[in-house]
Amino acid sequence: MTPIDRSRVPPAGPPPRVTLPHIEQRALSNGLTLLVVEMRELPVVDVALVTRSGAHADLSDVAGRAHLAADLLDEGTTSRSALQIAEEADLLGAALHARATWDDTEVGMHVLTPRFARAMDLLIDVALHPAYAEAEVERKRKERLAAILQEQDEPRVVASNEFARVVYGDAHPYGSPIGGTARSVSALDRGALAAFHEARQRPGNAFLVVVGDVVADEVVRALEPVLGAWQDAPVPEVDVPTAGPPGSTTIHVVDRPGAPQSELRIGHIGPPRGAPDYFALLVLNTIFGGAFTSRLNSRLREEKGFTYGAGSAFAFRRDGGPFVASSAVFTGASAEAVGIVLHEMQRIREERVSDEELDRAKSYLALGLPRRLETTADILRIVSEQELHGLGDRYYDEYVERVRAVSREDVLEAAQRRFDPAHATVVVAGDHAEIAGPLEALGVGPVVKAASRAETELNRTGT
Repeated sequence: MTPIDRSRVPPAGPPPRVTLPHIEQRALSNGLTLLVVEMRELPVVDVALVTRSGAHADLSDVAGRAHLAADLLDEGTTSRSALQIAEEADLLGAALHARATWDDTEVGMHVLTPRFARAMDLLIDVALHPAYAEAEVERKRKERLAAILQEQDEPRVVASNEFARVVYGDAHPYGSPIGGTARSVSALDRGALAAFHEARQRPGNAFLVVVGDVVADEVVRALEPVLGAWQDAPVPEVDVPTAGPPGSTTIHVVDRPGAPQSELRIGHIGPPRGAPDYFALLVLNTIFGGAFTSRLNSRLREEKGFTYGAGSAFAFRRDGGPFVASSAVFTGASAEAVGIVLHEMQRIREERVSDEELDRAKSYLALGLPRRLETTADILRIVSEQELHGLGDRYYDEYVERVRAVSREDVLEAAQRRFDPAHATVVVAGDHAEIAGPLEALGVGPVVKAASRAETELNRTGT
């Protein structure tokens, strides 16, 4: 047997050919868009009603509204109690979920094909007729407040929340946690949640995706009688304030006395999901901090031994979500780690990445795509993403080719356009007494001691 040379990285396999199943698009009489993907190999169906309204509609005084409204959808309807919903889903063998993201609210289900029609009756009732009973609202509201209180002891959450607040400001929806703050959630009541749902759950603001062992014509015939009477109406616009221009790099320290580690968040506002340089950004981020072999992980973990891991990501949303590099490093390494991240942001703006880095990143992205398309739930997620962001039906058919087409020059131009270390926001949640001096000595910007969100809210309310 030929010995294996473990000193060399084995060559990557050939890029996969990926072709999504055909998407049959229909429209019900009330205008609801219906997207059906017939996959007949197994007797299962995944279905989701997606509404194009999520936490992006929540200004700071109602932060957490979309999250709480979605969380309560399966806690009782006008004709079923929470217990009845749970029991009926169990009898059907169906997995029911309801959730809100920044861009949408989704009610979905996985079920065996013979039970699809009965399951749709349950799903439609949950999605369209929530009761928002006072007792259930109060119970869920208290659960959310307890979770927020617990999150204040989580350094990762504290650092991420402070980063979002500094980058976007208090007035922008992205400046608050998607689950809300103690102040905003305390003020939410049944009326606010019911009004949010009533105003936005409309056929023209939604689409339904069905993937699995179904026939499109039969799905239309089954759904028209139960959904055709759902009335459309204009959905209110949300006047989201524009995030202000970035200032010069400032280091915000959230004091955690005695903390053995510091949580780092470094970045700024990124591009929206529909950005034309999306594929160049995928490759750029994979090289910079999006994979185990990335520059950030190599420098902070492998070379310096500061951390168990470091990474970065663009949060692609309908509007520009944040780009953020993150890691947890031991306290004594905080300042040097911040300097390394900013240095790497600047270096990738000035030097073309190597051919080896480029090929490795493109293979990582291309070879990883098939794993994202294995199940009916995977296909549903992809179809929903295409529809929600207007990407077109062939977007993922062309994904591998578009990744493979990214050049070293494309990565350099994307870095110069999207990375801005001179105006980055730096948040460090750690022991201020230990790290403020070394951070100041970096000379990249002033160091300010940030009040925690809990302290800020106490000052606002005077309690």
